[in-house]
Order: sequence, then C-alpha cells, then structure tokens
Amino acid sequence: MRSALLNGPNLITLLRIGAIPLFLILLTAGKYTEALLVFVLAGVTDSLDGALARLTNSRTTLGAYIDPLADKLLLVSSFLFLAVAGFIPRWLTIVIISRDVLILVGFAVLFVMTGHAMTVKPTLVGKACTFFQLLTVTLTLVSLHNPSWTFPLLWRVTIILTGGATVVSGWQYLSRGLLWLSQQGDKQSASGDNNQPNSDEARQRYSA
Repeated sequence: MRSALLNGPNLITLLRIGAIPLFLILLTAGKYTEALLVFVLAGVTDSLDGALARLTNSRTTLGAYIDPLADKLLLVSSFLFLAVAGFIPRWLTIVIISRDVLILVGFAVLFVMTGHAMTVKPTLVGKACTFFQLLTVTLTLVSLHNPSWTFPLLWRVTIILTGGATVVSGWQYLSRGLLWLSQQGDKQSASGDNNQPNSDEARQRYSA
C-alpha cells in the first residue's frame, strides 16, 4: 500500500510542494532569477508527473488530491507575495483567492448537505484560468529577472485575461454545484416515491 501511494508521480508532486518554501525564500531574498528557475521547474514537473502517471497506469487517489493542491499552493503563494511586493495588482490576487475559497467552501457545504462528494472534472475555462495565472506569474518573474524583457502591453492583456477567466471559471463551478445539488434533490425525491407503497397495497396491508 505504501509503495502504491508513494509511486513515482506522487513523489514528483511531493517534491513540487517541497519546492514552494524554497521558491518563496528566493523571492524574499530578491533572487528573482533563481526563483524563476524554480517556478519553471515546478511547471515542468507538473506536466511530468501527469504524463508519467498515464504512461505507467499508476494513478492513485492520493495523486488526484495532491496534484491540484500543489498547483494551488504554488500559484496562491506566488500571487500573494507578488501582490504584497507591488509587482502585480492586488485586486487580481483577491479575485483569485476568493474564487478558490468559494469553490472549497462550496464543495464542503454540498458534502454536508447531501452526504456525497461532488466529482468535478476540469473545464476548458478552468484550464484557461490556470494557464493565464501561470503566464502572469511567469511574465512578472521574467521582468524581475531582466527589466529589459518587460512587455507592458502583453502583461496588461494577460492580467485582464487572467481576471476574466478567473471570474468566469468561479461562476461556472458555482453553477455546476447548484445544478448538481438540484439533481441530488431530484434523486432523493424519486427514491422516496419509489419506496412509498401504492394505496391498494397499503389498504390490503392495513386490513390484514
């Protein structure tokens, strides 16, 4: 069991999580080139562990949880630091964190209300949201690494696209959650109706 959980892809993901403190330490020390390198390597390992899991057929429940967790921890910590340092707009960080908190709290509320966990597959908008968030951090780190590599127009467009994709993605997950909750209510109602005996059966049972 232990070897199945700590397989190659999961170990790579855990290493990516372990690299987050190093990334933040480099940022706080002003070593932006090294921080950019760690960030790029983390992105490469994100693709690597997924490809390795598919090729070796070694997907696990643990990996399904820690892989997106690693991505969120890296992105949220990046946006928090860069926003506090004044390198990216603070409103964008607030939007990104609010969206993630809304999704997590929403899933928790749905589980409490229904007793079932909602299975959610990434949407096209959700993937675009993650891509633009990664691109925002990358462009910012590149400009910190070498100010001559700053592209103001591209950076501003990326900021707008990141904010828009984040809002649309959050609204999409909220809508899907409400739809799923409605479907769960319909299933419970149908199950209750099927379990209720008809009037003829009830009369026969009570007369007996």
